[in-house]
Amino acid sequence: MEGRVALITGAARGQGRAHAVRLAAEGADIIAIDVCKAVTDTVTYPMPTAEDLAETARLVEEAGRKVLTREVDIRDLAAQQQLVADGIEQFGRLDIVVANAGILSWGRIWEMSEEQWDTVIDVNLNGTWRTIKAAVPAMIEAGNGGSIIVVSSSAGTKATPGNAHYAASKHGLVALTNALAIEAGEFGIRVNSIHPYSIDTPMVQPEAMMEIFGKYPAFLHSFSPMPYHPVNHDGKKGLKEFMTPEEVSDVVAWLAGDGSATISGSQIAVDRGTAKY
Repeated sequence: MEGRVALITGAARGQGRAHAVRLAAEGADIIAIDVCKAVTDTVTYPMPTAEDLAETARLVEEAGRKVLTREVDIRDLAAQQQLVADGIEQFGRLDIVVANAGILSWGRIWEMSEEQWDTVIDVNLNGTWRTIKAAVPAMIEAGNGGSIIVVSSSAGTKATPGNAHYAASKHGLVALTNALAIEAGEFGIRVNSIHPYSIDTPMVQPEAMMEIFGKYPAFLHSFSPMPYHPVNHDGKKGLKEFMTPEEVSDVVAWLAGDGSATISGSQIAVDRGTAKY
């Protein structure tokens, strides 16, 4: 990916940071954004900070690549458009978009507040659309084709109880992916969605999940156990309860590169096979 430029949302930590560092290691310069603050009281896990985003920048530079960082809420279209313009001015092109930013909260459908429902839909679905709206015209104008990777979820193909708003947003990303793959295909831009499951990031809240399962035991059966995996990403044998962000980055790097040139409009499960259960 030498000479290419990747825009990554939600890049301050977790999957977003892992994707930024991996693509930088592959030779790409990075535009990394994150909101770096709380967006609603209905999300109970700690949100990323400016210090987290600065650490992502340090790791990208440590990999020998240039990086542009900015604190941006993906719901702010004007801010994303300005960011893309600034990125093009600094790097000269935009080749890869990893639409990773998203939030999660818990509750039964009829017990959620309007704020809880609306914020998850607005960030995960509407915010991703705004990322695409900001980035695609610049990619078309650059004339280099490219790859857009939309980070959905296992909940984007199989809805789970207790987070219907999240599942609805992630299902919506599948439709957005498939439509964009057709519309942007004539410009050499490929678009795919990935569907991770049980990734070890702050969004995964074992205590919150156990509280939900304690209240509603029937919900537990809708969540597949992580199957045995003989060798983990770190090379150690045995099963880990959650996958690592770096395991997802392996797939992101493949989709961003030329080795996946024939793949567009696809939904790729990154879940050690749990989607089949």
